[in-house]
Amino acid sequence: MFQFQHIEHLYALALLPLLVFLFTGMIYWRKRKIKALGDERLINDQILGFIPGRATTRFILMAVALFLIIIGWANLRVGDKSEKVERKGVDVIIALDVSKSMLATDIQPNRLTRAKQMIMSLTDKLSNDRVALIVFAGKSYLQVPLTIDYSAVKMLLQNVSPDMVPTQGTVIGDAVDMSLQSFTRNERKYKSLIIISDGEDHDDAALQKTAEAAESGVIVHTIGVGSPQGATLYDPETKSVKLDENGSPVVSRLNEEELKSIAAAGHGTYSLLQNTDEVATRLAGELENMEHKNLGSMLYTDFTSYFQYFLFAGLLALIIEFMLPQARKSKTAK
Repeated sequence: MFQFQHIEHLYALALLPLLVFLFTGMIYWRKRKIKALGDERLINDQILGFIPGRATTRFILMAVALFLIIIGWANLRVGDKSEKVERKGVDVIIALDVSKSMLATDIQPNRLTRAKQMIMSLTDKLSNDRVALIVFAGKSYLQVPLTIDYSAVKMLLQNVSPDMVPTQGTVIGDAVDMSLQSFTRNERKYKSLIIISDGEDHDDAALQKTAEAAESGVIVHTIGVGSPQGATLYDPETKSVKLDENGSPVVSRLNEEELKSIAAAGHGTYSLLQNTDEVATRLAGELENMEHKNLGSMLYTDFTSYFQYFLFAGLLALIIEFMLPQARKSKTAK
């Protein structure tokens, strides 16, 4: 059965009626101008280089070339064989701390960028698992609901910044709450929450909320971003080091103990983010070792593409249009 791989590209075919309309209008306008000067046949005969039908022929060739190139761009293809494959996986929610302390540079280039790099690496290692993204600081916001479209997660992840959450702080408990609301409620397994944070300014309810999540079947892993030694923070308003009320530099430090406690309460693991690929590989292994649920079946089909034939034919039409004579040779005067 024939189908287009990128059927949305066929919208470009709407250009063809527009071009026909513009060309027809130009031809009509030209005829009116010539008729206003006198006999059309005699005037055309006096125009140097005029070849009857040349403009129409060139336009038809260009229109055909455009049509063929668009069809090739959409990639017309035919399925050769189909195979039904059962999909199994788990639901994974990634809760990313976007508080301003995540801009500290005790790991380069900064904590938030390294955390985003780790998430990118993790999604590259997943296949059938559904993934969601939550950003949190003083409040939590669901950015991407559970999906297998990893490209959507990566695309939105690129724009994540502290400016997305006006309320500052690190309220991990609120992120755990939102995760529970985003998971399927009628299941008590197949669910994992990954919290990525520096653990600063945590709320007292974080451990309690995590224990409740564990009781509902959610395995909670934590990833610490930063260093215990910490780093000073940059204040964009003063364009210098951020100071506290006493005039001393504000130092943001990784709170490993809190994140380890949360992981223990959630029956998960704690990882210090140093090598992003190493941590992503470890997390992917933890998810792989979980019990997987049946996510339904997918139909895989091997296709044979024919885009190259349409692109070649379109290029050939352009070459023919280019090689058409541009002007008629002038007659030798007697």
